[in-house]
Amino acid sequence: MAVEFSSHARVVIVGGGVMGVGLAYHLGHEGWGEDTVLLEKAELTSGSTWHAAGQITHSTSSFGLGKCVDYNIGLYSGGLEAETGQPVTWHGCGSFRLAYTEDEMDWLRHTLSVGRSLGFNIELVGPEKVAELHPYYNLDGVLGALHTPDDGHVDPTNVTMAMAAGARQRGVRIIRQCRATNITQADSGEWVVETEKGTITCEHVVNAGGTYARQMGEWSGLQLPMTSMTHHYFVTDEVPEFQDLNTELPVIRDDKKVSGYIRMEQKKGLIGIYEKENPNSVWHDECPWEYENWLFDADYDRVMPYLEESLNRMPIFAELGIQRDVHGAISHPPDGNPLIGPAPGVRNYWCCCGTQIGIGWGPGLTRELARWMVHGAADISMREFDPRRFGSYATKDWQVVKAEEDYCLRHEIPFPHFNRLAGRPIKPSPLYDLLKSKGAVHEEVYGFERPRFFAKGIEQRDHYSFNRSPVDDMVAAEVKAVRESVGIMDVTAFTKVLVEGPDAYAFLDRLTANRMPQKVGSITLTHVLNRAGRIELETTIVRMGKGSFYLVCAAFFEQRLLDHLNQQRADEDVTITALSSDWSALSLNGPKSRDVLAACTEADLSNAGFRWLSAQEITVAGHKIWAFRMSYAGELGWEFHMPHAACLDVYTALWAAGEAYGIADYGSFAMNAMRMEKGFKGASELTNEVTLAEADALRFARTDKDYLGRDKTLNTDLPWVCAYLEIEPDGKADGHGGEAVMLDGQVVGSTASVAFGPTVGKILAFAYIKPDAATPGTALEVVIHGTPRAARVLGEPAYDPNSENPRADVKEIA
Repeated sequence: MAVEFSSHARVVIVGGGVMGVGLAYHLGHEGWGEDTVLLEKAELTSGSTWHAAGQITHSTSSFGLGKCVDYNIGLYSGGLEAETGQPVTWHGCGSFRLAYTEDEMDWLRHTLSVGRSLGFNIELVGPEKVAELHPYYNLDGVLGALHTPDDGHVDPTNVTMAMAAGARQRGVRIIRQCRATNITQADSGEWVVETEKGTITCEHVVNAGGTYARQMGEWSGLQLPMTSMTHHYFVTDEVPEFQDLNTELPVIRDDKKVSGYIRMEQKKGLIGIYEKENPNSVWHDECPWEYENWLFDADYDRVMPYLEESLNRMPIFAELGIQRDVHGAISHPPDGNPLIGPAPGVRNYWCCCGTQIGIGWGPGLTRELARWMVHGAADISMREFDPRRFGSYATKDWQVVKAEEDYCLRHEIPFPHFNRLAGRPIKPSPLYDLLKSKGAVHEEVYGFERPRFFAKGIEQRDHYSFNRSPVDDMVAAEVKAVRESVGIMDVTAFTKVLVEGPDAYAFLDRLTANRMPQKVGSITLTHVLNRAGRIELETTIVRMGKGSFYLVCAAFFEQRLLDHLNQQRADEDVTITALSSDWSALSLNGPKSRDVLAACTEADLSNAGFRWLSAQEITVAGHKIWAFRMSYAGELGWEFHMPHAACLDVYTALWAAGEAYGIADYGSFAMNAMRMEKGFKGASELTNEVTLAEADALRFARTDKDYLGRDKTLNTDLPWVCAYLEIEPDGKADGHGGEAVMLDGQVVGSTASVAFGPTVGKILAFAYIKPDAATPGTALEVVIHGTPRAARVLGEPAYDPNSENPRADVKEIA
């Protein structure tokens, strides 16, 4: 039956694969179905969706994705078919992820801990359990496996069609054979979608274009970073040993030997491979519009080593022919995570694309996107999926390099803090070469190169492990230097934004929860909230002049902050300027930091002359720079902000003055350990999932002024609360976030951040747990690498609980 084409809608979704249809389905569930239109240029699923292998697993170390896959499995295994009456073809056969090395076993142990916190049916088993449920797999060398019995696979076309039926039942109009040809924004702010059948004007437009998404973004002047990579799977002839099986064999994920997966496909075998070298990227400029249900010829040379090993692992396949090869294109963003959320720099243009695992991740992610669009916030943290995590540095050539790197890592161990080195450096600071020569191991944050730690005296500069490693000793030495003397860090990666104008104070006052800085030179830590009352970001505001305010926050929030400011501006007379790419920053911390700075400036650095949480313009090394007396390390300290041209001179002068005190460089790992010792919450705690009340941060929320999200963030009816924990160390593994927290043997929440505090000799964590478990002194357990550890809720920071160190005066330090 033909669907009526109309000229107006609230939402237009462009793209009819599992992502676009999944969003239409969930917008219907959130109440927007009657005014949502989905456009598909050909038939639903005819892009990448139809050729997906369709597996889905609870075996994920990502807390957010874990919530999504659990929802998806519930949807596939009964909920969707019961709702729509459409067949889904769910195969609930379970799965195993194999481990051949102790590093792989540690990965599985960590995944088990995350799974426990999410309530998954998950267990770590030995090879004998795998052999019991899958007697045909060659288990030579296998140490163990993660068993997730509720996993399975599903027909991708059936799933998509069932969600399309559910969307239609809730009023969504799906128009097939209707290619969009352009998307532009009208002066009114509405979006104009031009199609082969006419033009639709809408409030919200969604790019769910799959392999076409990047070129669709270019219609609207957007750079959406993703590259199409090709992936093989093969279907064998019928397997004689499968003919009389009464139950389906579990899916096997063999990351080391096969670099992929093996499962039954009815009575045949299916082998999927992600080769770890010579990846194939296609359509660097654009995907041809006429390509529908498109596949490439198989490239056996590229995958042959892994295909041969798959036959060694499944000897019953060895003498069979390949009945069907599937070699199709899949979108890969630079870091492997999909683009789900607002496009950068514009209002109401939403990304629902760049998803390499559409069947496994799609419905859960599109449910969160629908909530974000309708209610102003998703219910899981979207930081790792937000399209605004990339900046203008993500050029097309760079995108290809990073996508190829990501493809090759698809079945490698996802070590904590794994440092992806391809395409770097892209935004080095003025100190990059100098610090690298001093042993700095850098990490990339929003394109910037930021020191992680300084490797001294060893050739191997980065050691990956789920356990403690030599890196921890280096970090402890950096922390010791800062705590006992003085340390300096390149923090140029911070987001730096200047807001100026006659209305700047009033403008920022209605967007921030805390009291604005009143005097010139005063500093406030505050939070920017969304209309759901949840946390968009944390920022420091420095009053530089009567109508001039300088905002500093974490690097990856730059575009989010700029978009929020620009989109919330009404008729105010303000100018918003991004300074991050032009200004550098340094942090100087420790009990000797005042002595070091005093040797480089004539400014009065006493408490009377330069009070705690204040800012002044001072001269160092002949350069006028801004000095902020504040410290994320929890020590006496300053941050210095300056144009790039001043940075090397200022660093050199401070270093020379500090040599008498044993000054040390330190990096983000030491900074994180020190903020945990001080009980300072960070980006992992302050997310779009929570209000300030839930984050236990109401001291930063004013009740005597109005601001965006005020009433909802002040609501104290809390399903969970952020608690500060100490955990007994075992000298081997400290945890990495997402671990289950238990009270009396029952899971009551999960960790958000975990780090060893070398000054206090304890593992420290922030965890979101049930309020009745968060009372200081409560004895808990945290499951680290699958083993419960004794933990206790703390009522004050583990280090310097009264914050005497950062406020110390000259006589107190002397």
